[in-house]
Amino acid sequence: MYRTSVIIRYTFLEAIQQPIYSLLLTLGAAILFIFGLLPFFTLGEDVKMYKSVGLDVILLLVLLATLFATSKSIYEEIEDRTMLTLMSKPVQRWEVMLGKYLGIVLAAAMGVFILGFVVILGTWIRIPSDYLLQSNSLNDLVRTEIWDYRMMHIAGLLPQLVLTWLQISVLAAVGVALSTRFSLVVNLPTVIILYLAGNLTRFFIPIVSGPLAGKPEIVQFIGKALGVVLPYLGSFDIKDMTLMSTLKVGGFARDTEAVALAPLWGYVGLAALYAISYTTFVLCAGMWSFQRRELGGGEG
Repeated sequence: MYRTSVIIRYTFLEAIQQPIYSLLLTLGAAILFIFGLLPFFTLGEDVKMYKSVGLDVILLLVLLATLFATSKSIYEEIEDRTMLTLMSKPVQRWEVMLGKYLGIVLAAAMGVFILGFVVILGTWIRIPSDYLLQSNSLNDLVRTEIWDYRMMHIAGLLPQLVLTWLQISVLAAVGVALSTRFSLVVNLPTVIILYLAGNLTRFFIPIVSGPLAGKPEIVQFIGKALGVVLPYLGSFDIKDMTLMSTLKVGGFARDTEAVALAPLWGYVGLAALYAISYTTFVLCAGMWSFQRRELGGGEG
């Protein structure tokens, strides 16, 4: 366990010290800050639109930074023979892969935390103006209303930020597994294509149980196999409830149509179990590939 923790720490520091990491986070913070000051002209839904756009920015930029780290995590160390030196120590290949993966997802977690804080700050600042309330009002009712809106919107952001990190973690596992064989040139576009395909599975799975149900068995088998192999990334997106709905927080607790927080966090727990299951499956496949890879560089 100590050896794995050393690899985790080294990989984490290597990931966050890459210029692309700080560049993308700085760019993301600047974009989110600017968006926080701009109106969205959505007739009273500006703050919801800001949160939605902000989360998309976080997902895109942190995912890109993570994929650059995963694509280089194992492949480059094999090619420059650094892996030979590492494997000469009393360390197993599974410890290397697990340590590389956990170090990278910790770097992704820090990226989501930093940019998520910027989104929360932007949401906090723009609440009064978006709801046509005076932030410097001396009226206790107005001040309480502003506080309730802020707590409600932030309470919805937190579970969706966790789900965003889980989605990035699933794709990071694919990147680490592919890095046992492929360089950045192949790895990066492959994971991006998988990301697009994983988002399309939310539309594909109903087709498998519907229109394909009467098709030949081979067609049904291929459809179900794709549903298993491709990550179901729709399970990490519940913005309709976390961002667009009213939550039972503070002054909105008596709203009968409001969404309670307990079911939201319960869903996050289920999504985490799915992420762990899919990540384990992908890393096991990557471990199988890593065990058969020559460590002297090249494929020979």
